Amino acid sequence: MVSLKNRIVVLQMDPLDEVDIDGDTSFDLALEAYNRGATIWTYQPDDLIFLNGRVSAFARRVTRLERIKGNHVSFDAPVLLDLHTVDVILVRQDPPFNMAYLTAAQLLERVQPGVLVLNDPQGIRDAPEKLFVTDFQDLTPPTLITLNIQAVQDFRSDHGDIVLKPLYGNGGAGVFLVRHDDGNFNTIVEQFIEHYQEPMIAQKFLKDVSAGDKRIILIDGEPVGAINRVPAPGETRSNMHVGGKAEAIDLTDRDKEICSRIGPALKSRGLVLTGIDVIGSWLTEINVTSPTGVQEVRRFGGADISALFWDWVERQ
Repeated sequence: MVSLKNRIVVLQMDPLDEVDIDGDTSFDLALEAYNRGATIWTYQPDDLIFLNGRVSAFARRVTRLERIKGNHVSFDAPVLLDLHTVDVILVRQDPPFNMAYLTAAQLLERVQPGVLVLNDPQGIRDAPEKLFVTDFQDLTPPTLITLNIQAVQDFRSDHGDIVLKPLYGNGGAGVFLVRHDDGNFNTIVEQFIEHYQEPMIAQKFLKDVSAGDKRIILIDGEPVGAINRVPAPGETRSNMHVGGKAEAIDLTDRDKEICSRIGPALKSRGLVLTGIDVIGSWLTEINVTSPTGVQEVRRFGGADISALFWDWVERQ
């Protein structure tokens, strides 16, 4: 096993100095690597540069990283960093999964195979999370992807209460529960079409969401931990930043079946750190961009997933 000590680890992420250190997975991953002796750099996708066949970024070297609320990180001034000279790049910026996201992935493909990029940028590019899940039809609830109003109307007629959400959104933004008798149905659909250029996704509403939306974390296709996220009263979204409450939970036989089915597909695409969402017995999303939940799993007595992740990296 090769140690991370003195290795150069770069995170493409939202600003590290602005994250919630008690919940942010990217911070937790960075802190574990820093404590193992890695040199940590960060940059944002807008800082990427492609010139004369090489990819670089205006990046900041982390000079101090600690779990101190309000004072957790210090940096050097930004400098131009040649990304072909680093050891590991973590792709951790939040979606939306748009052309800017795809372009950043395409640029990072150009530093391979000399640099270990996780998750693999081509794997990310080819597996948008709300589309990728439709590869497993028998594991997912009835799902429609369209910009056609009549198709959505027919889908609601067939399935009653439905959930509408943007195909490339994240974090519960733009998610609507539309009841079978909701008089605002046409207005909601029209707003989707006007606001988003991409199709919307409609799924049959799963009543089991009131008992929680399970987040299962996988490393290289194998489940390593899970938490349950229970919606706040009056909410159907379970995302923790909109009031969802995390609680400890064990994997069921159905959860293990789902993981065993999707694991080989994750592994073959280089999607090493992923998070899937399971409501009741149904797989609803496969998060491949910047999956969260690592700190919550550990907080409820589960595995230290950041440590397991870097163990995996060191073995590579």
